Amino acid sequence: MRDCLFLVADKNMEGMLKGFFSRDAFHRAMGCGHFAFDSRQDLLVAHGQNDPGLYTRANEFLQPYANTHRHAVVIVDAEWSGSPGKDGILKRLNQHLLSAGWLADNGCAVVIDPELENWVWQDSPHVCSALGSDMSFAALRAGLEAKGFWQPNEAKPDRPKEAVEWALRQSRKGRSSAIYQQLATWVTAKGCTDQAFHALRNALLRWFPPAK
Repeated sequence: MRDCLFLVADKNMEGMLKGFFSRDAFHRAMGCGHFAFDSRQDLLVAHGQNDPGLYTRANEFLQPYANTHRHAVVIVDAEWSGSPGKDGILKRLNQHLLSAGWLADNGCAVVIDPELENWVWQDSPHVCSALGSDMSFAALRAGLEAKGFWQPNEAKPDRPKEAVEWALRQSRKGRSSAIYQQLATWVTAKGCTDQAFHALRNALLRWFPPAK
């Protein structure tokens, strides 16, 4: 049996997880015990489905892996056309995990509110570098505040995806999954304050407790 399957909605989330779990001793960054991760066996992208497709059909993608993986994580964004909101998505995804064959504590639904880019933004020069900016993080944030993407005294931008897109336009860099993979290779888990990231981290701590 493999340790954990990660089912995601798109290439950007795939890049983020590949970057993070390819780091040396990634489990220490999460504070959990070691577990095996191979993107070819443990990372599944629902190509062409995006977030609404996983909300509707996640169980169909999960079922073939119920006998090969002890645990399963499904990750989607909360914001998309017709979204029932974070709580509604969590409820539906947990039902999918159960119907696909994982007991309640062996599966974890993660809903990023509003979207994946919430995991990008933390005070780090690596964020600027990955987005192609030669500005300091303070200067980049000031520009985002001036454009209304980030409110003063808030830990995250109100519109994280639009903030990423604006920063990329300033540096004339195209948006790609490679950016997310690069970011995840550099930034720290401790620097991420997003609730969905903490939900993922807490699940991994339960399943793979650190060695005493």
